[in-house]
Amino acid sequence: MDRAEKAEVVSSLQQAFAGSGAVVVAHYAGLSVSDFEKLRVQMKQAGGQVKVAKNRLAKLALKETDIADFSGLLTGPTVLAFSEDPVTAPRVAKKFADSNNKFVILGGAMGSTELDADGIKALADLPSLDELRAKLAGLLTQPAAQLARLAKEPGASVARVISAYSEKGAA
Repeated sequence: MDRAEKAEVVSSLQQAFAGSGAVVVAHYAGLSVSDFEKLRVQMKQAGGQVKVAKNRLAKLALKETDIADFSGLLTGPTVLAFSEDPVTAPRVAKKFADSNNKFVILGGAMGSTELDADGIKALADLPSLDELRAKLAGLLTQPAAQLARLAKEPGASVARVISAYSEKGAA
């Protein structure tokens, strides 16, 4: 790899780090090509990416970004998984690690916060941003719906009483 190619790899990693909500670092030693391809496909379908880069180049790219310094994790055969949504990459990586023991999550970063393996796994268990938005919308609309039910209930009660008296009077 010549100097220009290395600069291009560093630049692409910097852009990936800058646009990511979370980065997961994992060892993949002993992983078959087909298994690794499954990981790539799963990550891509979820909206993330997987990259394998030389650790030295990843460390150089990491220095130029605002993301937390996880360069201590970059030893041995490492793979970088990242996504815009802070939950997507950790979730897919954790799911893949659960089904494949040769894929070992080391840690990573979420913004300026460095995460260990347990932090990545805890982040994977959180609901996604879309799920949180849906829950928040539900929480915001629930009181309004209850108020509407309470407002119409007295009128409905009066209508039922009048209906009952009219049926009783008709009989």
